[in-house]
Amino acid sequence: MRLTKQTNYAVRMLMYCAANDGHLSRIPEIARAYGVSELFLFKILQPLNKAGLVETVRGRNGGVRLGKPAADISLFDVVRVTEDSFAMAECFEDGAVECPLVDSCGLNSALRKALNAFFDVLTEYSIDDLVKARPQINFLLGITGEQPYRKAAIPAPAA
Repeated sequence: MRLTKQTNYAVRMLMYCAANDGHLSRIPEIARAYGVSELFLFKILQPLNKAGLVETVRGRNGGVRLGKPAADISLFDVVRVTEDSFAMAECFEDGAVECPLVDSCGLNSALRKALNAFFDVLTEYSIDDLVKARPQINFLLGITGEQPYRKAAIPAPAA
């Protein structure tokens, strides 16, 4: 199973907002940090906003921020909102299935168990976990200013 680019960048957008905690993040800044188009991020923003994972503030000084604490947003929350399908095989899909073993196949059961284990692991990790795992995330993303996840600057030597 492979997650879509939409999910990948949704997680990245949420990480950016978490690292920029206390400030509004702007889509152009996020796009520049990740080298992706603003249009693509605006597309991702809609389902995240609808699910309450982010809040948007309109206007000249507007932007985006997390809709709830980063520790309360699991990776599963993001994947559930951004992925269209979790069908790992034909038997997971709705509609006509042509396999004669669909009701008694061990593969179906094994794949369902694997998918549930995948979801369980995603539930264990939050956006906050991902941000805290990278102490220099603000520097890496080009976020300036004093932020909670930014390491303290090393003072200049005295002249």
